[in-house]
Amino acid sequence: MRAKRSRVLRIEIAPWTMLTLLLVVIGLWLFIRLIPVVLVLVVALMIVGTLAPAVAWLEKRKVSRGAGIAIVFSVLSILTVLVFVLTIPEFVNQVKSLIEMEPVLRERLAKWLDDSPLTSSLAVALRHVEYDEIFRSSAASVLTFSTSLVKGIAYFFGAIFLALYMMLDRDRLRGALFAVVSRSQHIRLSRILVNLETIVGGYIRGQAITSAMMAVFIFVLLTACGIPNALVIAVFGGLADVLPYIGIFLTMGPAVVAAIPFGMVIVLVVFVLMLIYEEFESRVLVPLVYGRALRLPSSVVMFSLIAGATLFGIIGALLALPLAAAILMLIDELRVELPGETEQPADTVIRKKDESGEREYTRRTEGMPAEEAAAIAFKMSDDRKRAEKNSKP
Repeated sequence: MRAKRSRVLRIEIAPWTMLTLLLVVIGLWLFIRLIPVVLVLVVALMIVGTLAPAVAWLEKRKVSRGAGIAIVFSVLSILTVLVFVLTIPEFVNQVKSLIEMEPVLRERLAKWLDDSPLTSSLAVALRHVEYDEIFRSSAASVLTFSTSLVKGIAYFFGAIFLALYMMLDRDRLRGALFAVVSRSQHIRLSRILVNLETIVGGYIRGQAITSAMMAVFIFVLLTACGIPNALVIAVFGGLADVLPYIGIFLTMGPAVVAAIPFGMVIVLVVFVLMLIYEEFESRVLVPLVYGRALRLPSSVVMFSLIAGATLFGIIGALLALPLAAAILMLIDELRVELPGETEQPADTVIRKKDESGEREYTRRTEGMPAEEAAAIAFKMSDDRKRAEKNSKP
């Protein structure tokens, strides 16, 4: 019998492939190290997307862009200062009052828990809470939280100033971006940026409106029921309303607990009205306020929130929805063919419009500098978006 000859399998990796893998690894490492900077950039872009429509509105009324940006930021700063001046002193006073009332409220809550055999053990534990031990055990956590809070505030102000510079240098930034992109892709790029501005601006404005309305509703409800410290609970409820899914518990919980010392009738009134408003907000107010800025299926919403919260905590949950909407928009605009997807007649019409627009743009901007060509691309994309919006029923 002849012996079998062994075959040697040789795997050779091209130098270019190794270099590419090395660059990818370095890029991922830099991205992980610079996550705070990336988040600052994302927040700055969200601020730009939120304020850009107001600046554009002023520009249409013959106000220069620099003056429009100054007016928008000045009005926003004045309103922010007024809100803090009008609410912070009362907020501090109500917090002090709530701390002074804590023993009485705790005893009332313990008596209410004593009425049922199922909750009597909780009443005993509530009466024997040792705050000194809690404060001592959580001192390190408080210090860590304070440090993170200071960093967060510094990053936020950095994002504000970055957004201001980005708005002032808009034309040059656009020109630099368009200079490194093929002219045949300028229309598509401008349409993507316009859609991103719509998504981000709609999301931030929607969050601000729904949170403010929640805070006003809680304040009016608790004041009408005669519950003290309504402003503190309302401000907390408005801020908690920003958080997806868990916000409902954080807004209803403090309001219901604050109503316990005033009897079961008041508790039921607060609970039922809060529940009704939460349903109204989720089913009527949110779709009305957000409009078509975010077009996400429920499954995508749930997955995005879980992934965002898992990766980056609260910040990730807040940014999850606009990022998910942006990714789906990019898939649509870049004509990425998903598995099992076939081109529909409507897609064919859109593709032909894209090709026609790109030819028209190339004709109109032949020989132009990138900065001027970018302005024309954005004008054409805005006109098309407005025409599509007006054509829809």
